[in-house]
Amino acid sequence: MGLMNGSKNDEYVKLLGAWPSPFVLRTRIALNLKNVAYEYLEEEDTLNSESVLNYNPVHKQIPILIHGNKPIRESLNIVMYVDETWLSGPPILPSDPFDRAVARFWDVYIDEHCFTSINGVAVAKNEEERKAAITKLEQCMALLEETFQECSKGRGFFGGENIGFIDIGFGSMLGPLKVLEKFTGVKFIHPENTPGLFLWADRFYAHEAVKPVMPDIEKLVEFAKLKFNTSIFK
Repeated sequence: MGLMNGSKNDEYVKLLGAWPSPFVLRTRIALNLKNVAYEYLEEEDTLNSESVLNYNPVHKQIPILIHGNKPIRESLNIVMYVDETWLSGPPILPSDPFDRAVARFWDVYIDEHCFTSINGVAVAKNEEERKAAITKLEQCMALLEETFQECSKGRGFFGGENIGFIDIGFGSMLGPLKVLEKFTGVKFIHPENTPGLFLWADRFYAHEAVKPVMPDIEKLVEFAKLKFNTSIFK
């Protein structure tokens, strides 16, 4: 964590989250990129948390970023808020309006298709459902490989030389992907099938804004065993 800059930004910053959440991870990476000092509060039971119910009474979900006394909700919305509020650190969203629209499109795609497919594999009721979810997830990875090649233009990240909006959106899903790889035996990010994503993932994990907050995979594995009471995690 770093120091905040500017009089407006000297207000107190607090983040309500839970360590296994990829959506909370997005927020922490964005704050680290912008060198924002913040207090992190772990919410073990978000459904019954007084703070969560107070600051997000509609969805009752984390993450919740509190800047001063103002709550900001929903992970992608929070990342955009952090980018627009703090000028320290590299920009997260592109300055060009078209490129910004493209970045927002792909992060929505990641949530609506990739994350739902990850969850679909985990909660599948039978082998047929599981295979269908795995196939859809493999298709997502193939499409994101093409997107990476197009957006990175030969550089290290979707955002170019540094982590950007798509990197944060997709990078937050790497932990759950690795958990699925461990239990299914399927390599969703592979040096032959997705060579760009394979090298990108290593760079993402090693980034100074990511490494301190990325959950331990073995800890995520144990969490998945407890959360998903299905044969895949037995």
